[in-house]
Amino acid sequence: MSKQSTFTAALATMLGATLGGLFLWRSIRTQKRKVLKGPASAEPVQAQLEADVTASQPARQEPQTQKLLRARSPLDVPPVIVSSPEEWETLWPGFQKELSVYPVLGLDCEWVSVKGKPSAVSLLQLATFSGRCMLVRLLAFRDAQLPLPEGLVRVLSDPRVLKVGVGCYEDGKRLTHDHGLTLICTVDLRYLALRQRQAVLNNGLSLKSLAADLLNVSLDKSLELRCSDWEADVLTQEQMAYAAHDAQISVALFFHLLGMKTEPRLPAEGESTFVQLASCCQGLVDVPFRVRYNGEGEDGERRRRSRKSTVESPESGDQQVPDPRRNKRKPLGVGYSARKSPLYDNCFLHAPDGQPLCTCDKKKAKWYLEKGIGELVSEDPFVVRLLFEPSGRPDSQKDYYLTAKENVCVVCGKADSYIRKNIVPHEYRRHFPPEMKDHNSHDILLLCTSCHAASNVHDGVLKQRLAEEHSAPQGCEEGIRLLEDADRRRVRSAARALLSASDGMPQSRKEELLSVIQSFFCNAQQEVTQEMLQKAAALETRIFKESYVPHGLKVVQVYAEHGLRGLMDLERCWRQHFLTSMQPRHLPPLWSVNHNHDKYLRKYGEDLQIQLN
Repeated sequence: MSKQSTFTAALATMLGATLGGLFLWRSIRTQKRKVLKGPASAEPVQAQLEADVTASQPARQEPQTQKLLRARSPLDVPPVIVSSPEEWETLWPGFQKELSVYPVLGLDCEWVSVKGKPSAVSLLQLATFSGRCMLVRLLAFRDAQLPLPEGLVRVLSDPRVLKVGVGCYEDGKRLTHDHGLTLICTVDLRYLALRQRQAVLNNGLSLKSLAADLLNVSLDKSLELRCSDWEADVLTQEQMAYAAHDAQISVALFFHLLGMKTEPRLPAEGESTFVQLASCCQGLVDVPFRVRYNGEGEDGERRRRSRKSTVESPESGDQQVPDPRRNKRKPLGVGYSARKSPLYDNCFLHAPDGQPLCTCDKKKAKWYLEKGIGELVSEDPFVVRLLFEPSGRPDSQKDYYLTAKENVCVVCGKADSYIRKNIVPHEYRRHFPPEMKDHNSHDILLLCTSCHAASNVHDGVLKQRLAEEHSAPQGCEEGIRLLEDADRRRVRSAARALLSASDGMPQSRKEELLSVIQSFFCNAQQEVTQEMLQKAAALETRIFKESYVPHGLKVVQVYAEHGLRGLMDLERCWRQHFLTSMQPRHLPPLWSVNHNHDKYLRKYGEDLQIQLN
C-alpha cells in the first residue's frame, strides 16, 4: 500500500469517528463529561462518557455522512472553483455546516511572480476538516468588477474560526494589501510542530516536510507546478490538485498535532469546540513565524521563491519567512554560532584543609597558581588547593557546583555544535537584585544549535503568556513605546489599496475605502484628491507612549511585589517551563527547579528589601 493510501485510510477512520462522536454528543449533551485540558498541553483532549452513554453509542454511530467519510480521505475530495458570487452562494452553506462542527479552515494562497515582482494574490484556497476545498479566484472578481462575497469577507475576519497553514499570517498581509481583506485568527503549523515536539527538526519545517514526517504523505512541489500560471483563464487539473492539497494537508496536520487521531475532541460543559481548539493554540494565534536561522525552505515554502513582498509592514516579514533548509537539508539552528571550546573543564578548587569548594575552568584554576595563592594538587583531574581561607564554603558535599558536568546537549545528548542557554532569559535576570544574581551558572546549560532554536520558540510562548497576564507587551522600545493607532492605520491601508489597485477594484469597494479617507480628513464633505491619497498613504500610525516599561522589567516588578518568594516563583516558573517543553534527558546531577531557594531564605529572610536592577 502506498504512503498516501495508508494516510487516506487512517485519516478517513479518524474523521468518521470524529463526526460520529459529535452526533452522539449533540444528543446527550446533558450527560456528564470529563475533559482533560490545558492551555498549552500536547496531550489530546479526550471526553470520557458515562458507561450507560457509551453503551448506547453503536446504535447512533452510523449516519450517512460518516459512511461517506470512511470511503475517502480529505485528499480524495475534489476541489471546486469559485469565480462568481453565484458559485459562492451555492457552495457556502455546505462549508458553514462543516465549520459549525469544527471551526477550522486550512488556508493557502497562490500568485504569479514576474521578473521577481509578485502580482496580486490570484487564488485563495480554503479547506474544512473533511477535505472540502474551495479555490476562490480573487482576480476573477476584480476583473469583472464584482464585490467579493460577504461570506468570504466575514469568515476571514471571524475571530472564532481558526485559519491554519504554513505562513498563513504572511498570506493575510498579502490579502490585505492586494484585496483589502482582513485575515485574523491564524495559526502557523510550524509553531504547533515545535511546541508539541513532533517535528523531525533535521528535515525542516516546510509544509512538504511536515506532511512527509508527520503524516507520511508526499506533496508534489515541482518547480513546474509552483511557478505555473495561476492567472490562466482555466486552471489545469494538476494546478487544482496542487493548490487544494496544501490547504487540505494543513487541516490534517492541525488535528494530528493536537493528538486528535482516533477519538473526537468534545467540548467541556459550557465551552464550545472553538474554545477547546483555541486553548491548544494559546500564544500562537496571529503570531508571525520567526525563528533565527539562515536560509529558506527547500521549496521556499512554495511562494517565497525569489519573491520580495510589496507589503509595507514591519510585521509581514516581507514574505521571506525562513525555513531550516535551502536546496540542501540543513538542521534547525544552522544560523547559530556554536562554541569552539568546551564550557566545562571540570577543574576543582579545594580549601586549605582539602574540602572541595567548587568546579571551575582551567584558566581560572591556573590564575590562582600564577598569583601564588594556590598550589597544584593533581593534573588529572586538575585540582588546585587555595592557600587562603575562602569567603564561603558549600553547605553540603552534595552541592550542584561540586559536580563534574558533561559537555553535551542536556536535551538530546549531542556532543558537538553546542552553545549556552539561559534558562531564565537575560531580559528578566538582568533586573533581579544582586542577591539572586550571584552564582547563577546553575541556569546556564549547554544545548545543541537545533535544540536551542526549538527552545527559543517555546520561550516565546511563555513570554507571550507573561505579557498578557501582566500587561507587559513584548518588543523593542521603538515598537512598544510607539503604539499603533488602529484608525490611522485603517486610513493608511485604504489609501494604499486605492493607489495600488484602484483600476481593477469593484466600485462598491472603492467607495467604501474613499469614505474611510473622507471621514478622517474632511468629514465626508470634500472630494478625495490624489494629493490627499498620497498624504494618507504616508500617514504615521504610531503614537508615543511615555509610560513605556520594558517587558522584562515590568514582569520582574510584578513578581517583586511579593518579595523574595515572588522572584523565586518567577525563577521556578522558567526552570519548570524548560523541563516541560524540552524534556531534557542529560541534565547535570543535582540540577533543580528550586536551586538555592532555601539558601536565600536562610541567608536573607522573607522580608528582604528588593532592590531591582
